[in-house]
This record gives sequence, C-alpha cells and structure tokens, in this order.
Amino acid sequence: QVRLVESGGGLVQAGDSLRLSCTASGPVYTFGQYAMGWFRQAPGQEREFVARITWNGGNTYYTDSAKGRFTVSRDFAKSTGYLQMSNLKPEDTAVYYCAADRTRMDGPAAAAGEYQLWGQGTQVTVSS
Repeated sequence: QVRLVESGGGLVQAGDSLRLSCTASGPVYTFGQYAMGWFRQAPGQEREFVARITWNGGNTYYTDSAKGRFTVSRDFAKSTGYLQMSNLKPEDTAVYYCAADRTRMDGPAAAAGEYQLWGQGTQVTVSS
C-alpha cells in the first residue's frame, strides 16, 4: 500500500520561493505507475487543481495562476515528487495536497475526483 506524505510548507513573504515535497512510502516499483497531482485548498474554498506530472515525468500541466511561477517534477530514485513555487503571492495561501492518479497515468486531469490516493496536506502561508 502506497502512502503519500507532503512536507516543505511554511510561512513566507510575498515574492519568496518554497519547495514542497511529496514522498511515497511503500513498494518503490509502484512510484512510476501513477501520475501525480498537486492541489490546494484555502479556508472556505473548494480544493483546486494546481499542477500535474505524468507517470514518466514526460508531461506537465498547470493551472493558469501557477504557470510561469510553479514547477512540478518527480525524482524516481527518491520516490518523491516536488512542487517548486516561486514569486509566491498571498492568494497562494492554502493547504497543499499531493495526490496519485493510478487509473490514468498520462494526459491532463484537473478534477480531484480523478485521483485515488491523497497525502495529508501541508500548510503554505504567504504574508504580504
């Protein structure tokens, strides 16, 4: 059974950078068998898609607000996915979640319901 654990959140100032990590625990050979997505949820709002990387890292997808500022990647040797965030803004404040899509490993998928496995989330707070 694979588990996802996020880390790297924190309190930063507007314009700063932050890198979130999502480490998969469980059989190493399964890490490459799913696409990975990043979502965020601000208080009182629905969970929203941020970015996605396909099973082999060959394709990435971003929501418009993340394009040019965020970069999603994955390290197969470490069974870890990353979300590098730069030029952070107060509106980026949210709990960030990583998720695994084991049924559709390629192509875009921006709906939370398309992901079957979720981490516990990590808080990102950006002060102005």
